[in-house]
Amino acid sequence: MILAQITDLHIKAGGRKAYGRVDTAAALARCIDRLNTLEPRPDAVLVTGDLVDAGGADEYATLKPLLDQLAMPYYLAVGNHDHRENLLAAFPEHAYLAQHPGFIQYRVDLGPLRIIALDTQHPPHSDGQLCAARLDWLQAQLAACAGRPTLILMHHPPFQTGIDHMDAIGLDPASTAALAGLVAAHPNVEQILCGHLHRPITTRFAGTLASTAPSTAHQVALDLRPDGPSAFVLEPGGYVLHQWRPGQGLVSHVAQVDAAEGPYPFHDAAGVLLD
Repeated sequence: MILAQITDLHIKAGGRKAYGRVDTAAALARCIDRLNTLEPRPDAVLVTGDLVDAGGADEYATLKPLLDQLAMPYYLAVGNHDHRENLLAAFPEHAYLAQHPGFIQYRVDLGPLRIIALDTQHPPHSDGQLCAARLDWLQAQLAACAGRPTLILMHHPPFQTGIDHMDAIGLDPASTAALAGLVAAHPNVEQILCGHLHRPITTRFAGTLASTAPSTAHQVALDLRPDGPSAFVLEPGGYVLHQWRPGQGLVSHVAQVDAAEGPYPFHDAAGVLLD
C-alpha cells in the first residue's frame, strides 16, 4: 500500500499569491497532476493541514475543485491557517471530518493501516495544542487500535526542529509531553506524520518516528542559527510517498513535484557500467 502525503497548500482565492509571490493554487495543481500520473499510483492522499492561507470560505471554494482532481481518495487534517467551520462546510461529503464534535479529529482504516488524525489548532494563536478532551479521545482511539499498525496525522510536529522561528509556534511543551506518554505506551504507532515546517525533517519520538513533509508550494528557509529570520525560499514543491511493507513497516520517500531530467541508465545495453 502507498500513501502520498501533501501539506501546507496555503490556497488563496481570486488568483492571489501568498506573500505576494507564491502561486499556491498553481503549485497544488502541478502536484495533483504528478500524483495522478505516478506508477504505481498512491492508494490515498493524506493532507496534513494549512489547506488554505487565511481560513476563508472563498479559499476553501478554490481548494475543493483542485483536490477533487485527485484520482484517489484524500483525507484532510486541520492546520493553524485553517478554519474548522469553513472547512466542514466546504467538504460535507467528507463525513469522517465530523467524528469528534468541536474538533477535526477522526479515525479511518486504509488497507492494513489505521489512520488517526489529530486537531492541534489553538486559535487565534499559530502554535499548537492538545487539550484534555483531544488527548482523552486519542487515548481511546489508541486503545482501540492495539496491535494494528497505526499512523498519527497532525499539523504541528511534536519536536523541536532547530528552526527557531518555527519552533516558537510549534506544539506546546505540555501537549508534547502528554502525547509522548500516550504514544510510548502503544508500540503499534508506526509514525507521526506532520506538516507546518514546509521542510522534510525526521526524528525519534516516544519510541517511534515523527516527521514533517515539504510544502507543495514554498519552503521554510533552512537556517539553524538561533537568530535566523522568519523567511521562505522557492525551493521546489514536494510530497512524500509512504509505502507499507508487510514485515518491515513504513518506508518513506521524499520527492519533488516538478520532473527532473532522466531517468538515465547506469549500464549500457551489454550491462557494462557507463563511464
